[in-house]
Amino acid sequence: FLEISANEKVMAVLPIKKEDLKAGTSFLFMITHNGVVKKTATAEFQNIRRSGLIALNLKTGDSLCKVKKTSGDDEIILVTKKGQSVRFKEKDVRPMGRNAAGITGMRLKSGDIVIGMGVINKESKQHMLLIVTERGYGKKTDLKEYRLQKRGGSGIKAMNVTPKTGDIATGDIISGEEEDLIVVSGHGQVIRTPLSAVSKLSRTTQGVRLMKLDEGEKASSITFI
Repeated sequence: FLEISANEKVMAVLPIKKEDLKAGTSFLFMITHNGVVKKTATAEFQNIRRSGLIALNLKTGDSLCKVKKTSGDDEIILVTKKGQSVRFKEKDVRPMGRNAAGITGMRLKSGDIVIGMGVINKESKQHMLLIVTERGYGKKTDLKEYRLQKRGGSGIKAMNVTPKTGDIATGDIISGEEEDLIVVSGHGQVIRTPLSAVSKLSRTTQGVRLMKLDEGEKASSITFI
């Protein structure tokens, strides 16, 4: 589907409706592992060659982490592998062209990287942040525990990361309309569990075991149904 070089890999796949490509109606919001964010109108991606287009100019040593579609009036929450998070208004990031490098979305401590991003829209009032760790632990936390901050801060604790839980693998927003959680490991193991069965816990807890993994295997991705 896409001709890419040997040292590149696909990081995000997004379904986009034709009406979403109209100028100014929606954006692609990107975050890198080093905490750089960028927002670009979906209209700039209407005509994509087979060889692809530049979506983000990366600095040396950085790589794309997540991409989400936004309305321009949403809120963003970022989660790091060591358990930090920051929540800010999407409007704190101005729209940029495809060739731009982006701006600082989160200030990271040494050895930490961003691994998760959620979009908070105004249509739903029951948002929670769901976090899953590399060792298969997870939890839901009410967004009321994550105060709105300014872009570029170091954030607040989202989870108590321990050797038992492993680092955080990913985090995302659930609005209350989703029913099931699917977790996929790096070796292709999959589980599906009702979201109602995932414990709702406070920010500073470790979470509970969602998926039993063999030694050396890690949870890598989640989605909702």
